Amino acid sequence: MTFSSPATAPTGAAAAADRRRWFALAIVMTAAFMDLVDVTIVNIAIPSIQQDAGATYSQIQWITAGYALAFAAGLITGGRLGDIHGRKRMFLIGIGGFTLASALCGFAANPEMLVASRILQGGMAAMMVPQVLSIVHATFPAHERGKVFGLFGMIVGLGAVSGPLLGALLTQWNLFGLEWRPIFLINLPVGIAGLILGSKFITESKAPKALKLDLVGVVLVTLGLLMVLYPLTRGRELDWPLWGYAMMAGGLVVFGALIAYEKAKAAKDGSPLVELTLFKVKSFAAGIAVQTVFGVALGIFFLVWTLYMQAGLGWSALRAGTTGVPFSIAVSVAAGMSVQKLVPRFGRKVLQGGALVMATGVLLYIWEADRYGAGIASWQMALPLVVMGAGMGLIVAPLTDAILSDVPREHSGSASGLLNTVQQMGTALGLGLVSVVFFGAIDEKAARSEVPMEIVGAFQNSLWWVVGVLVVIFLLMFALPSKPRQHVEGDVGDDGGEEGGEGDAVVDASSGESGESGESGESGESPEREPALTS
Repeated sequence: MTFSSPATAPTGAAAAADRRRWFALAIVMTAAFMDLVDVTIVNIAIPSIQQDAGATYSQIQWITAGYALAFAAGLITGGRLGDIHGRKRMFLIGIGGFTLASALCGFAANPEMLVASRILQGGMAAMMVPQVLSIVHATFPAHERGKVFGLFGMIVGLGAVSGPLLGALLTQWNLFGLEWRPIFLINLPVGIAGLILGSKFITESKAPKALKLDLVGVVLVTLGLLMVLYPLTRGRELDWPLWGYAMMAGGLVVFGALIAYEKAKAAKDGSPLVELTLFKVKSFAAGIAVQTVFGVALGIFFLVWTLYMQAGLGWSALRAGTTGVPFSIAVSVAAGMSVQKLVPRFGRKVLQGGALVMATGVLLYIWEADRYGAGIASWQMALPLVVMGAGMGLIVAPLTDAILSDVPREHSGSASGLLNTVQQMGTALGLGLVSVVFFGAIDEKAARSEVPMEIVGAFQNSLWWVVGVLVVIFLLMFALPSKPRQHVEGDVGDDGGEEGGEGDAVVDASSGESGESGESGESGESPEREPALTS
């Protein structure tokens, strides 16, 4: 076994390694896109599933909620398993299981099998998704991660709107007479290709210290998340029973017990499931708060937007899906610009500007919905959607970079799991609030002819709530680091937390070489530096 550094590696080998990591990036980004699409693709096909499979309203609820619950509950555990057993290994297990679950969904014989397969699919996504940011964190040098997170932001923007559009097309085309089933079966060739190429091009990495899985922590975090998210998911359907509020309160108690246990676990053997020292990193703690509240805004908007176009305006699934294309393009363009050009110069102001721009787009949407009513056209929505998309793009990519930039690489899996989990919790809270801000504004006794205008009014009411949430996000962003600075990779800086120390142990299975990532080479020069948001 040999050790090599950038200073001594042959030029040809360095070029091959550079190609390998960009191939690896394409693979994990494709997997992330596949998950983002799968979260939203089902909503647009629900009428077809209900008609073809004979699913009840409760089963339809669980087809969407089962995935979300399994996904959110398993993210932190999935991230920590990557730290312990290897991020490449857990990514391959996750994408393989996700592909198998997609096949089971596509060939489901009845609604019960579809619900069970969706829960399995969510659980496998929880193994796969946290490894995406962890692999990026471990594979790319510090100074290149801003560019990579910009690409990640573009993928988020595309995935947010591509799901409904792709679902509408696949359902309308009715390929081979399979009705809704291709929305799941399309994952098979993508997943198989990702499994084969990932095993070849992704370099293995894991935490340098021998960690153990914290089983008590797994039970506590899963129980706490389910106790909070389950009542939010089923609340409207069950007319917000008292036991739901009691369960959510109990979930907060469980989280309190989790924090106390994790502190004791860290002191005992240094292998907690949730690395609480991460919250001593100012950029991480502030970013997590922003991410949670941002999830609330997205959870409210995307659901009420879909209901507004299809139930209120009477548009087809295909028309509703294509209307969102300008939004998707704007998110992607703004995300790329924000990380590469704007954040290095203006720092936190870019994210705060994004919140204000997005709020401006929502206000434009409120004005247009009020002026044109049920007669609004798709082209008239383009301006507010482009403004909203630009604002979202200015937030999503640099926010991820800001949250993870000062995280020690040995804890990148745990940090990535936490990041995804709080976003899911925020989205679930937003979906729960839809019952109040949207359905609560509709008069159930209104005549059938008045329903479209009732929905238009409820849509405007919901958007005012989104504006309010974006103002809260703007204020929370003052806690983010204000200016970019150069910092040593793996160092947590002066905000507290741990030193990155050794960095990650990286093993390239295909070449047989191993080494310590983040080494400075033989010359004794300081490690590479990156621009990061910090104060």
